[in-house]
Amino acid sequence: MANEEFELTPRRGLAVYISSRRVIRALRHYGRVHYVSKKAHYAIIYVNEDQVEETMARLSKLHNVKRVIPSTLPDLDPDVTDLASKGIYKTHDEDD
Repeated sequence: MANEEFELTPRRGLAVYISSRRVIRALRHYGRVHYVSKKAHYAIIYVNEDQVEETMARLSKLHNVKRVIPSTLPDLDPDVTDLASKGIYKTHDEDD
């Protein structure tokens, strides 16, 4: 039992914009529902990285789903320490 290694499955979050909360139960079949916003009408679900494209296509065909947007967090470079030098974050003065 001590020789077993834990393998982390790469996953990606999907923001699913919905027109009705009735579709939330159906979202459980496609991935793990992490968060549901009742006021803003969206849900965050997590799916395996190798099934993202297929799941997005299947989700967009559901009746009460408006659009599906994948998370860009896994695509970001974790080694970037100075975001201002890369042009991602710009500092602003209080006078501007």
